[in-house]
Parts: sequence; structure tokens; C-alpha cells
Amino acid sequence: MTATDAAPAVPAAWGPSEVPTTALLTDHYELTMVRAALRAGTADLRCIFELFARRLPEGRRYGVVGGVGRALRALRHFRFDDESLRFLRDQEIVDEAVADWLANYKFSGDIWGYPEGEIYFPGSPLVMVESSFGEAVVLETLLLSIYNHDSAIASAASRMTAMAGDRPIIEMGSRRTHELAAVAAARAAYLAGFSSTSNLEAGRRYGVPTRGTSAHSFTLLHATEREAFAAQIAELGEQTTLLVDTYDVMEAVRIGVELTEGRLGAVRLDSGDLGQLAAQVRELLDSLGATHTRIVVTSDLDEFAIAALSGAPVDGYGVGTALVTGSGHPTCEFVYKLVARAESDAPGAPMLAVAKKSVNKISVGGRKFALRRLSEEGVAEAEIIGVGEPPGGDSNDRPLLVQLVNGGAIAGEESLEAARQRHLQARAELPLEALKMSRGEPVIETIWAGIGDVPADPYRTPPVPSYDRQPT
Repeated sequence: MTATDAAPAVPAAWGPSEVPTTALLTDHYELTMVRAALRAGTADLRCIFELFARRLPEGRRYGVVGGVGRALRALRHFRFDDESLRFLRDQEIVDEAVADWLANYKFSGDIWGYPEGEIYFPGSPLVMVESSFGEAVVLETLLLSIYNHDSAIASAASRMTAMAGDRPIIEMGSRRTHELAAVAAARAAYLAGFSSTSNLEAGRRYGVPTRGTSAHSFTLLHATEREAFAAQIAELGEQTTLLVDTYDVMEAVRIGVELTEGRLGAVRLDSGDLGQLAAQVRELLDSLGATHTRIVVTSDLDEFAIAALSGAPVDGYGVGTALVTGSGHPTCEFVYKLVARAESDAPGAPMLAVAKKSVNKISVGGRKFALRRLSEEGVAEAEIIGVGEPPGGDSNDRPLLVQLVNGGAIAGEESLEAARQRHLQARAELPLEALKMSRGEPVIETIWAGIGDVPADPYRTPPVPSYDRQPT
């Protein structure tokens, strides 16, 4: 878990033959809609779909956009190959006419969205997909599954890194989730400020730095703790991190310092009262002359535990279960809704806003635009959502939508490092209240422009009516 324990992984380039099609990472009903639309002659009608959140997870003050890069990669490989089509035919999910349409599928529309690492709030138009109905509707589940997962992880990770400050955090939750979700989680955590991961596939696929030393089993393998530590130091060097809580913590620290003549890189604490134990270990290390030996703590940490340890002599953290489960919110509840369609199939036909009116599940129709309103000091004040036209802003306000796909061509790919830096900058714009760990409302309000009779805050959850008996 130190800089010398493992070299940063180098991402490997994947050729098209190495990545399976993503076309069946979807729901059955998307293809039945295409089937019916083709028969009705509406599959080619120009449409706009929007991916957004009606609310933040309960108690959260902001969210983080994650998964954009993965979604663009998935879109590139969204093709119905022979095997996929054979399955769909055999299961009678599609007929020959639909199979022929799917065989030639290639997204040719435009996609605008918030760039990866950006902050979002209720109503933020995170993705705007404009194309034919058929082309856009089949992307619903693919986009939602990626954005919901990665944004949930990135949002939790952002709160953790905010509480850690300049102390690094390693992601180590692979064994607590699905094996492929673990890879995506490691990427999302790094996006939001984690320093590294224990997951090697995340290192290979995305270039996330990997770290790791040993588990309790390595100590138990040897006759004595001294033998185990000596073997680890001989192979990994004096700057390695020793796990010191298999038996007696203080004795283990003394052995590690003795074997390295005070040059031990770090010790890891994985049980007990971590704050109190870290203070005792720090005192012991300093008394033995190992003043540069760092203390890393693990053991079911989340953002609240990290905040509680802010005053302890801790130099780094390892987080697993809480991270890969979104720290209690494993999804962001994003939805993907049709918000506009052409009035007819005539070329250049005007777009007509459409919207759901379901109780507690409404959507706001129309093409969206967004900017972040900033104060003169550069502090975020509001999320301004324009419907039908861009909202007006001051010279220091920030437009939020960027083009991700242009005429079917991927246009918004960027490095994970660029997204990582964007997140740090966007989070730094937020008011200080954003970093409070107490439950609260979104730290800035969402303001709607140009929406006529739609409520000013259409996604605010209405109060639950009281059914208490009233006096007569």
C-alpha cells in the first residue's frame, strides 16, 4: 500500500476483437418497442431522450457524474453480431424484419452530456440523446446501468476523499461485489480522488495505479511473525507496509522497526479502535526512532469513519465495502425519458416537447441546456436549466453540456486523469456546506428557465399528506 509496493499499472489497448458486443446488455422491452415502432412507421421519427435524476440520494448534498468514458466505449461496441441475432431469432424476440434492422444498427445521432467528474444536482440533464426513436430507445438500459453504478460509486468516493483531505485512500473492495462491477468501481473511485486500487484488471484496463502487500494469511503461513515480516521485507523492501494486527500489535510494530532498523515504510491496522490504536502506535514508532513510518488504517471504513479519524495520526486509508456499495446508495436513481419528438417525419419538422405526468414521476419536456451559476468569488450558487433555449448567464458562469457524440462519431473521449482533475475543480467550486457529513438538501438550488406552467422546482418531492383524523 505504499508507492514502492507496486508500480502503477499501464493500460492495455483493446482491439475490437477483444471486446464483445454490448448490444444485449439491455432489456427485452426495448426491442419489442422497436418492433412495434417499425410496424407503425414511427421508428425513424426524430426524438430527444434525456438521462437525469429527479433527486439526489436521501441526505446527500451533491452528486458526481461517473461512467461517461465507459458509456462511450460501450456505444462504440453496440452492434448486433450474428450470435446476438441468432439468439434473438431463436427466442422469437424479433422477427426477420427487425433482425435485418438490427443487423445494420449503428448509432448515427448526437449526444450531449455533462463531462465525467462534473457535479450534478436534481434535474441536471446529464445526457441528451438526439436521433431516431429506434436508435435512441435501445440505448436506455445500457446508459442507465453504467451511469447509475459509476455515479453512485464516484459520489460516495468524493465524500470519502473530501473527508480524507491530503491523506491517500486505496480502493480495496473487489471481494465485496461482482467481479466486473469491481473493475468499474475502482475506476470510479480513482475518478473521485482515490489514489490507487488493489484491483489488477482496473490497472490493466484503465491505468488506475495498483497497490498491495499482504493479508493475515501470509503471517499465519509462517511459524512466527518475525519470519513472515522478514520474508516480506526481503522481497518487497524496507518501504513495504506490514500488517501488524494478526497477534499483538505493539510487538509486531517493534519487530518491523527492528528488522528495518527504523526504516519501515508503513504499518497497517485492520481492527480495533482505529483512532486510539493509531495514537498508541504513533507514540511507539516515534519512541523507537521510526518517525517516518506511516500508519495506514482499514476495516469497514466509510466517509463518516474517515471524518472521525481526521484528528488521529493516520497517514492513509483503505476502503472496500462502503465504496463498492455506494456507501448506502448503490444507485443514483437516474432515469431515461423521451422529452421531445418531431411533429412529423418530414425533413426539418419542428420538435414537440413531451413529458410524463405520473404522480411523483413527472418529467420536464423539451431540449435542455445547463450552466453552473457562480458568484464573483467563483463559488457555485445555482444549477440553471434552460428548456428550449440556453439560459442567460454572467461572464463567469460555466456551461455544463459538452458534445459526446457527433453524427454517430465519438467526440467526447478523454483521459481518466482529465476527468479526475475536473472533479477536483468542480468540487472546489461548491459552498463549504457541501462537505458536511450531516444529512441535508442539495447544496445549491436548481433553477428552471423557459418552462411555462411547470413548477419552478418540478423534481422536489412533495410532502407526504397527513391522514391523521381531524376533529369535526
